[in-house]
Amino acid sequence: MNIKISLVLIFALINFYSPIDNPTTTYPFSVKVSGQGKQALFFIPGFASSGEVWEDTLTPFEENFTCYTFTMAGFAGEAPQNPITFDHWKSEIANYIKKENINRPILIGHSMGGGLALALAADYPELIEKIVVVDGLPALMALTNPDFKSNDQLDCSEMVQQFQEMSEENFYEMQKASMPMLMQNTEMHDIVLGWSLASDRETFAKMYCDFSNTDLRSDVSRIQCPTLVILESYFVNFKPAIEAQYKNLKTAQLVYANKGLHFIMYDDKDWYLDQLQNFITTE
Repeated sequence: MNIKISLVLIFALINFYSPIDNPTTTYPFSVKVSGQGKQALFFIPGFASSGEVWEDTLTPFEENFTCYTFTMAGFAGEAPQNPITFDHWKSEIANYIKKENINRPILIGHSMGGGLALALAADYPELIEKIVVVDGLPALMALTNPDFKSNDQLDCSEMVQQFQEMSEENFYEMQKASMPMLMQNTEMHDIVLGWSLASDRETFAKMYCDFSNTDLRSDVSRIQCPTLVILESYFVNFKPAIEAQYKNLKTAQLVYANKGLHFIMYDDKDWYLDQLQNFITTE
């Protein structure tokens, strides 16, 4: 597998804070809570990203909503935690909702975080009010390979070894080269690059391998809640393939940005916030 090309693929799809502190439970993520309101909003970042990616997104909602901002373990400086699997992270977010007695949150997920939102809404429909998927797909690898099928016996050890043995310089250059393919807003390149460089290499490799093997195209048929899928402008060129991936999600509304790339919150901010505001506040 060409790691550089694959990483680009996964990225391309892929005011007052108080941390939740529960000494009896260790979740594979940190959570910061801001704002106040009866309706909870969960903000789940994408692959190797910090919860800081939602900083500007939060501001319009904190007055009327309670916002929970996640950063997944092993990413962007968060301490790693085993097991490192997509399914474990999904189930632990569900456990967090139940144990913290959070009533039917609205999930907003970017890239891989959007995949987690889809999986949660499919497997725990009773827990979720609505979901927003920001530039994410049910099966990332199926975008370039329509015949893609997940492998139940996938072995990620070789990829983990490759990443762990990669020099700091080579890893830096690989990540830096992907930035222009992820966002047009050059002012944010160093920030997003910094999150990748601060991520744990084992987590980076294992979750990349595991998420690349994830296929939710059939699972999304179980989603019952309203769903908004916000896609980057370039994806309009792949509209038939993308809509084929979402064909089983009957509640989905797909919209394409007017400009920009994967980090829509940076490249088409005003349009993106309008889409969120309209969807979240509509009964």
